[in-house]
Amino acid sequence: MSLFIKKPIDSLMAESADAGKGMKRTLSAGSLVALGIGAIIGAGLFVRTAMAAAENAGPSVTIGFILAAVGCALAGLCYAELSSSIPISGSAYTYTYATMGELMAWIIGWDLVLEYAVGAATVGIAWSEYLNNLLVQVFHMNPIPYEWCHSPFEHSIPDAAGIIHSGMANIPAFGIVALLSLLLIKGTQESAFVNGIIVITKVVIVIMIIILGWKFVNPANHMPYIPASSTYTDHMGANHHFGGLMGILAAAGTVFFAFIGFDAVSTAAQETKNPKTAMPIGILGSLAICTVLYILFAHVLTGLAPVEFFRTNGKEASVVAAINSFMPGYAWLAKLVTVAILAGFSSVILVMLLGQSRVFYSMSKDGLLPESFSAIHPKYKTPYKANLIILVLVGLFAAFVPGDVVGNMTSIGTLFAFMLVCGAVIILRKTDPDLPRQFKTPFVPIVPILGILVCGAMIFGLGLENWLRLIIWLIIGLVIYFAYGAKKSRLRNPDKY
Repeated sequence: MSLFIKKPIDSLMAESADAGKGMKRTLSAGSLVALGIGAIIGAGLFVRTAMAAAENAGPSVTIGFILAAVGCALAGLCYAELSSSIPISGSAYTYTYATMGELMAWIIGWDLVLEYAVGAATVGIAWSEYLNNLLVQVFHMNPIPYEWCHSPFEHSIPDAAGIIHSGMANIPAFGIVALLSLLLIKGTQESAFVNGIIVITKVVIVIMIIILGWKFVNPANHMPYIPASSTYTDHMGANHHFGGLMGILAAAGTVFFAFIGFDAVSTAAQETKNPKTAMPIGILGSLAICTVLYILFAHVLTGLAPVEFFRTNGKEASVVAAINSFMPGYAWLAKLVTVAILAGFSSVILVMLLGQSRVFYSMSKDGLLPESFSAIHPKYKTPYKANLIILVLVGLFAAFVPGDVVGNMTSIGTLFAFMLVCGAVIILRKTDPDLPRQFKTPFVPIVPILGILVCGAMIFGLGLENWLRLIIWLIIGLVIYFAYGAKKSRLRNPDKY
């Protein structure tokens, strides 16, 4: 039987309608918007903005945000059509299965592990770093010992006594992954409620920074708004395109990380009350709100301090340092930013874990993964075994692997998923033109083709090294597919089920 056998649309719609045997539909359009904002506003806003300004674009980092948002919006329009037409868990995996066949669906399902699981672990490691920042700066406590908040592959710089400390395990990173995984097992509605509180907290703090910081903006820091093209060499010896068109494009690639997560909204389609209308609102609404906040935030931040300030002060603490240095009397706001960063990381991890478990749930229902991944808790109606397995896998990665190992793999996996979703819209319009579509992507095939081109350009900008890492990752996935998935597939082996 063909490796490119497609899952019938009728079968997908039957799964969607059969909600009584599956997960509870508890999410509204507002909950989805909050989930989207929870996934998007995190490390990107507070870390990547200063990084892109320092290394690539200066004040014109705002234009980089606009370009990255355009690429996400084009893909978001395609996600909105597919998620409202096929309201089933699985996101890009499910859409690819229905339009491009099983092998491509497996590839994108395996690829989404880079976005969700690896992304959650990476943010968990960053959460651990900021927990120490909170303990020291806000609560004036001693930090967690180096050994218990770093992986075994990491070593400290010599301390005052000349002693070099070696990591043992990142316990806080494992702990936050475990805590949020257990929350997801308790229920999607409860998780959405907690996420909603976190979202309100960090959005309020972002708005406060924009409003209070606006009067401290120095117009001289925005001159010239687009710096002349040059090369900047950072303290590690790496060269970066700075200024001009190439600087803006490089900034767009850097701040693209800040948008990763809005597509995770589509993985909750099977738990949404009215997915045909709520899905487009959740996807496009969260993307629009975050884009506006990002542009305003970047404008204020680059106006507070000159580019050189962001180069000489720690990138991760640039926002706090800028407030303390250029907004006299607002030290309390700097402390709130630390809280917002921790809250932001928490909600990002929550939504990433939600997305990963729902993708594995769909792949398990199709026979491509063991049945345990689709087991539903009798009381909470959540895929609890999938959450427990992911807790262990992601938690161990967060505890024992350095955060910088994955590099840009999370981004390249996400962009690849975006390209396939854009292609799926074009294919589905041809193969199933009569499928009811509550939301239609405008100007098909122009919008999906533009989405493929823009996302492809950002992938190209990530460089050969990351392409090779992606190829190795996909080879591992193909070995698993042919060793297990192809033999167990429900679609390829109907007589066994």
